Amino acid sequence: MLLGYNTNGLPHHRLLDAIDLLAELGYRSVAITLDAGALDPFDDPEHLQRQLKAVRDRLDHHGLNRVVETGARFLLNPRLKHDPTLLDPNPQRRALRERFLKVAIDIAHQLNADVVSLWSGSVPAGVSQGEAMEHLVRSMQQVLLHAEKTGCLLGFEPEPGFLIDRLGRFQELDRRLDHPLFQLTLDIGHVHCNEEGSIADHVRRWSHRIVNVHIEDMVPNVHDHLMFGAGTIDFTPVLDALVETGYQGGVHVELSRHGHAGADAARQSAEFLKPLAIWA
Repeated sequence: MLLGYNTNGLPHHRLLDAIDLLAELGYRSVAITLDAGALDPFDDPEHLQRQLKAVRDRLDHHGLNRVVETGARFLLNPRLKHDPTLLDPNPQRRALRERFLKVAIDIAHQLNADVVSLWSGSVPAGVSQGEAMEHLVRSMQQVLLHAEKTGCLLGFEPEPGFLIDRLGRFQELDRRLDHPLFQLTLDIGHVHCNEEGSIADHVRRWSHRIVNVHIEDMVPNVHDHLMFGAGTIDFTPVLDALVETGYQGGVHVELSRHGHAGADAARQSAEFLKPLAIWA
């Protein structure tokens, strides 16, 4: 498995500078969050293509694995975080998120990234959970049809407070979609926050579906991404389970709220995690 970092934790760095920094710190995988100023999918097409080439070349230069993340807060709506989502009752607003995800898949292909990570979003006011699930299924079917063009894997992330918040809900969506490109992004902190039982046991149970991993510290029942040591996770058995089950992808630190101290957070995270496992 590869020690990785999500660029949403380096929002004040130019993307190329962030890649250089992470390589210098010993990270071997980068989770690139598409955002304003960081491979913005809605940028001028010619400018985006130049950026894509530069980013791909820099990743290749450092020999870094890469995945594409779609969790930018205000990219689609400058006034409301994570809006709109695939749960929106308005088909035109839902289509905007679909378009974004399809472009993210195209960007992943151009970056030689195998995975695009995504999530459901929270249920809009006035919409039942059943209606929201129907919207999500229909939209995901369209996104998966687009993913078939390149074979891009979609790592769907259960997240506290969202419609798909737990692994059981992921399983329900998985049954509805029944598609080989629909896989799992497992966030270690989210499991600790939301699930019963040990994290390591969940890793073992879902190992055949995990294509992307997020990692940070957390405490039960509080969705707050914490610096390592500030929460209550015992990381050694979790990392041991990932090694035991043969996971070979990126284990990406996700500290988006630490961007004001991004370089220090990346260094401290590497110093904490490196001694806990044998990294490729």
